Amino acid sequence: MKRRDLAELLGLGAIWGASFLFMRLGAVEFGAVALVFLRVAGAAMLLLPLLALQGQWPALRAHWRPIALVGVVNSALPFLCFAVAAYVLSAGLMGVFNATAPIWTALIAWAWLGERPAALRSLGLALGLAGAIGLAWSRAEVKAGIAGVTPAVGIAACIAATVLYGIGANYSRRRLAGVPPMATAAGSQLSATLVLAVPAWWAWPAAAPTAAAWGSAAALSLVCTGLAYILYFRLIAHTGATNAMTVTFLIPPFAMAWGWLVLGERPAPDMLAGAAVILVGTALAVGMRFRSR
Repeated sequence: MKRRDLAELLGLGAIWGASFLFMRLGAVEFGAVALVFLRVAGAAMLLLPLLALQGQWPALRAHWRPIALVGVVNSALPFLCFAVAAYVLSAGLMGVFNATAPIWTALIAWAWLGERPAALRSLGLALGLAGAIGLAWSRAEVKAGIAGVTPAVGIAACIAATVLYGIGANYSRRRLAGVPPMATAAGSQLSATLVLAVPAWWAWPAAAPTAAAWGSAAALSLVCTGLAYILYFRLIAHTGATNAMTVTFLIPPFAMAWGWLVLGERPAPDMLAGAAVILVGTALAVGMRFRSR
C-alpha cells in the first residue's frame, strides 16, 4: 500500500471502531429503532447525491430489487442488532464480535455456494468460532439491563448481526456482481431507510434526546456510515478488495480504545484473549498468510 492508502485504511478502522461508541452514546436516548433509522437516513442523504454526480442512477434502477434486499439484510437488521446490544455491551466487546463476520461469510459460502475451504482455512474457521464461543460464554450474563436486555441477549444480537453480514455478502456476490459499488451502497441505505421509517415513527422517544445524543446519531450516520462507505470503496479501487478487507482487524482495537478513552470501558483480559483468537482465526479463514521478512 502507498502511505495515503495506509492512512485511509487506519482512518477507516478508527471510524468503524468509533461506530460502536456512538451507538453506546445514542441508543439509550433514541432507542435502537430510531437511532438506526437516523443512521441509514443520513447516510442515504449523503450517498445519493454522489450517486447522481457519478451518473450511476441507471445501475440502481436496473438492480433495485436485489439492492433493496441487501439494504434490509446487510444494513437495517444488523444495525438494529448492534444497537440493541449497545444497551448492555461495551463498545470494545461489540467490536470484537463484529470481527467474526468474515468467518460467518466463509461458512455460509461453504453451506450455500459449495465453496469448501482448504485445510488451513477450516482450521481458521474452527479457531475463530472457538474464540467467539469462549468469549460469549464468559460474558453471557442473564441480569437484565437497559430496556430489559441482558448481556446474553446482547451477545446473541451481535452474533446475529455478523451472520446477517455473511448472508448479505454472499447474496451480493451472486446477484450484484458487476454493479457499481456506489449504487449498492446508496441504494441499500435508501432501502433500509424506507423499511425503518414507520417503525422509527412508532418507536420515536417520548423525551427529546439531548444535543449529545443527536451529535452521536449524526456522527454515526454521516461519518461512520456515509463517509466510511466512500473510504472503503476508494480503498477497494486503489488497493484491491483483499487489502481493503484488512480493516476487519483494525476495528476491534479501535473500538476498545474509543470505549476506554471516552467511556472508561477498560478491556478485560478475557476480551483481549478472545479478540486475539478470533482475529487469528479470521485471518486464516479468509486465506491470509503470515510471512516474515
